[in-house]
Amino acid sequence: MNLLIATFTIGFILSLLALGVFISFRIFAFPDITADGSVTLGASVCATLLVRGVSPPLASLAGFLAGMLAGACTGTLHTRFRINPLLSGILVMTGLYSINLHIMGRSNVALLSVTTLATQSERIGLALMRGANTFGLAGWEVSVRDAAVLSAVIVAVALTGLLLYWFFRTNLGTAMRATGDNVQMIRALGVNDANMIIFGLAISNGFVALSGALLAQYQGFADVGMGIGMVVWGLASVIIGEALVGSNQLGMTIVGAVMGSVLFRLLVAVALRWGLSPNDLKLITAVFVFLALITPGFLRKRRSAHA
Repeated sequence: MNLLIATFTIGFILSLLALGVFISFRIFAFPDITADGSVTLGASVCATLLVRGVSPPLASLAGFLAGMLAGACTGTLHTRFRINPLLSGILVMTGLYSINLHIMGRSNVALLSVTTLATQSERIGLALMRGANTFGLAGWEVSVRDAAVLSAVIVAVALTGLLLYWFFRTNLGTAMRATGDNVQMIRALGVNDANMIIFGLAISNGFVALSGALLAQYQGFADVGMGIGMVVWGLASVIIGEALVGSNQLGMTIVGAVMGSVLFRLLVAVALRWGLSPNDLKLITAVFVFLALITPGFLRKRRSAHA
């Protein structure tokens, strides 16, 4: 049961990554590879501040702001210097590798001896359970720490999803969505589409970096290589979520991205549970993404053939 709870916890943490990828890929149709570097950036900034005594909420916020800065750099390279979107993301992602090393001072920063959001959640859980380390749930013995962290992450993701839904229904959010849908129309209305793209990518990478900050606090370390392949993870979560909800409505697509991330993490955990080597994790991820990409089209063809 604790393994299942841990799987759900990581799935919900990475759903923030999926929401960031959703903004860049679906709202702006921007193939932003910066996410691979932004995950590590958020984790490195947060971890470095934590070991220096900064409170976990402020350290997490700093990680979010650092991710926004990285996204804004990618957007600036594309809009101001007319660099291809894919190349803009690659340039920033490549530069972030060295930047993350400078921030941490080494390739790995341990957080096992410092206060994090995970340890704070554990303290609250222990206080509510009057000091008990475990409790029974449906015949299973569950760790109070794991349950408390999962509950805190679910609340954080729910609030983030609601905030994102509210934002995209404001005038600014509507202008950003319109920029992705029809840039000529938004220009005709007098809106600066370049600023919209820069701001949108900043928000996108802010969520990605926040995901990295929370992941580092949950796992107890930040590593310079922890962001490799994360953009693929986020894309797969968005695609799986769209297949699950089957709707293009804003609220449902946000919920779908979260559901897709959790389901994708569950699929990976099942694959590893069946005896596949952890060394094959990236290969497993690539296979799942491939299936997620081709399955919707295959199902549409089958429905058309039977119609």
